[in-house]
Amino acid sequence: MSELTNGRGLSLVPKSDVKLGMKDFKSDQEVRWCPGCGDYAILAAVQSFVPELGLRRENMVFVSGIGCSSRFPYYMDTYGFHSIHGRAPAIATGLAASRPDLSVWVITGDGDALSIGGNHLIHALRRNVNLNILLFNNRIYGLTKGQYSPTSEVGKITKSTPMGSLDKPFNPISLAIGAEASFVARTIDSDRKHLQSVLREAAEHRGTSLVEIYQNCNIFNDNAFEQLKDPEQRDDITLRLEHGQPIVSASKAVRRAADGGIEVVPRSSVSEDEILVHDAHRADPSLAFALSRLDEPAFEHVPIGVFRSVQRPSYDELMATQLEEAVGERGPGDLDDLLLAGDTWRIG
Repeated sequence: MSELTNGRGLSLVPKSDVKLGMKDFKSDQEVRWCPGCGDYAILAAVQSFVPELGLRRENMVFVSGIGCSSRFPYYMDTYGFHSIHGRAPAIATGLAASRPDLSVWVITGDGDALSIGGNHLIHALRRNVNLNILLFNNRIYGLTKGQYSPTSEVGKITKSTPMGSLDKPFNPISLAIGAEASFVARTIDSDRKHLQSVLREAAEHRGTSLVEIYQNCNIFNDNAFEQLKDPEQRDDITLRLEHGQPIVSASKAVRRAADGGIEVVPRSSVSEDEILVHDAHRADPSLAFALSRLDEPAFEHVPIGVFRSVQRPSYDELMATQLEEAVGERGPGDLDDLLLAGDTWRIG
């Protein structure tokens, strides 16, 4: 078995001694989602992708919160943690920071991550903890039977909004970029090839990666992303983001607008030189943020792919450096000395 380290000797995830396949990552638990749920497609894509990482199953951990998506750890034959509502990023942060030999994945939904878990999500992103967050976005609360969620559109009629939602929805990609996330991407449950390509890039990224996955809830919000799946529309609507490539769909193109922003225009109306070339590695997040706004308000043109992928030190690396420096200056610490330091007294 080989073990990878970074320049400071911080252990990374050790490789497996044996070649594993998709079946090795299927647990013995019965998969219990509603028939036709998009979660099945995501699970199959992940199970067939993770063998590529070449890791031992005991060095992979899937942490989830609460929601339909959060059953995910039961179905992966790896270590897993079904945690509490919205707190998966916090628990995963502790795990990734203390165990750099693990590949840590967070499975969450739009309700779990963006409502009760909003603070935990943005702080994990800004800290750049070395973990991968898969955010299943079906724009509804599925587990609790169809209430509107933080990503539901204005006017959405649900059990909790019988006259239509008044809330302006979150845009998860915009939120992540605003929190200075170092890797931000979007994909869709029904496009396995694209989903796995994005997962591959996320897994290779050192730091926090957030992948929003448009996921259909066929019971409480069916066809929420139908435009992106309809063979007659999807190629015109979908703007594929590939680093170093022009940002285009079959009939549309992105260019710089006169006001300095960006705009979508008919592809036939511009020359190749006018079309904006995607730069996912640009340090300034303003372009990635502008791209994240192009799907407003109603899926007229939707960017999918990697919006941003930049390198900066991860939280666990910085923490390890501090600990090494502290040990070098003071020697190994003593827990008893720490607990009994300062104003302490004994009773009895």
